[in-house]
Amino acid sequence: MSLSPFSQAQQKPLSYLALGDSYTIGEGVDVPDRYPMQLVQEWNKAAKIQFASPLIIAKTGWTVDELEAGIQASSTATEGYDLVTLLIGVNNQYRGRSVESFAVDFEKMLQRAISFARGKQERVVVLSIPDWGVTPFAVSKGVDPNQVANQIDDYNQTKKAICAKNGVKFIDITTEYRLAGALPEGVVADELHPSSLIYKKWMEKLLLEVQKMNF
Repeated sequence: MSLSPFSQAQQKPLSYLALGDSYTIGEGVDVPDRYPMQLVQEWNKAAKIQFASPLIIAKTGWTVDELEAGIQASSTATEGYDLVTLLIGVNNQYRGRSVESFAVDFEKMLQRAISFARGKQERVVVLSIPDWGVTPFAVSKGVDPNQVANQIDDYNQTKKAICAKNGVKFIDITTEYRLAGALPEGVVADELHPSSLIYKKWMEKLLLEVQKMNF
């Protein structure tokens, strides 16, 4: 028996757009270990409506404006996406850019993310910026961890406030990362970027929010 049009609509896979930088593209880990990939894999184990493979627009080193340029150079779905995640900002901080300039760029990017989610801000999730100052890489470079921590906190407070203003969910992954990001099992070979185990923790927090969404 053929499916009714309604049933066919229900079977259409969900779409997911992940925007970001090295943390989203998963610098140093295999493709299946990226947190957007882990999210889809975990969701699809039990969900009635499956997610298709996510579109990831991210690159190591990208600032917010570079992410915008990357989006413009990418082929995105004109019909939008069922889920959009955004994790960006660490490279703005790393390059010494002001929180004020970041706030302007980030709010524009957040509006971009909401637009990709068909104007449904409840389908957008923003992740906080991890504190890279705790990593072995930072230690080897003689970085002042307190200075990095304070700057990361300023950036994240700004992100959280902008998300609240726009009705977007903001997830704190920084607090837990400060405890695990320095562990040998918490980094990849470059001793800076997170391991698959760290991405799994982020995925689990993200999954809890996605499970609340009414697809």
